[in-house]
Amino acid sequence: MPRRPRHKSYLVIGLGHFGQSVAKTLVDMGHEVVAVDNDPVVVDEIKDHVTHAVQLDATDVSGLRELGIPSFDRCVVGRGTSLEDSINIVMGLKELDARFIVAKAMTDRQARILEKLGADHVVFPERDMGTRVAHSLQSPRVMDYMDLGRDLGITEILAPVSCQGMALRNLELRQRFGINVIAVRRGGELKMDLGPDDAVEEGDVLVVAGDAASLEAFSEG
Repeated sequence: MPRRPRHKSYLVIGLGHFGQSVAKTLVDMGHEVVAVDNDPVVVDEIKDHVTHAVQLDATDVSGLRELGIPSFDRCVVGRGTSLEDSINIVMGLKELDARFIVAKAMTDRQARILEKLGADHVVFPERDMGTRVAHSLQSPRVMDYMDLGRDLGITEILAPVSCQGMALRNLELRQRFGINVIAVRRGGELKMDLGPDDAVEEGDVLVVAGDAASLEAFSEG
């Protein structure tokens, strides 16, 4: 039998729109989440949606120490508007032996600073959302887009009528467009165990990977 994924523990610091969205989504996925903010109103609003909500100043390392930082699988720093706050929080987490730090940044300069201070991964939620919206506007069939950097991406695109009923091998997407189908979203489920003879069904969303130009050509085809 396949092993069930282990539920993980997350610390989410900063409960703006980004932090709250991350915290609630992780809980919905079955993980344990401790949510932290220095605003008591925000903490009170989210307390029923996470495992535990704590009001404290995360820029103060003594406050972070009380949370038992090494016990968390991932620490997410959602405070991106103040670089000074983000720096202090990342440095504090690093000092307390955080296993893995994900930090939000607004600019490339912020990202470089946070990475040098110990952030293991930096995200740009506002910029990424703008990219995804732009790609979805480009073609009505594009459902979502993820930029992987170096001109590579993954897009979710509604299978065109011309593909329905055809086996994946017969689509010849690699030969025609230079892209690969890595999964199919069907009826709310993501199917990744695909074979070349699996057929595309009506309503399928193809998850395809390739360079930006090739993905654009396919979405417009």
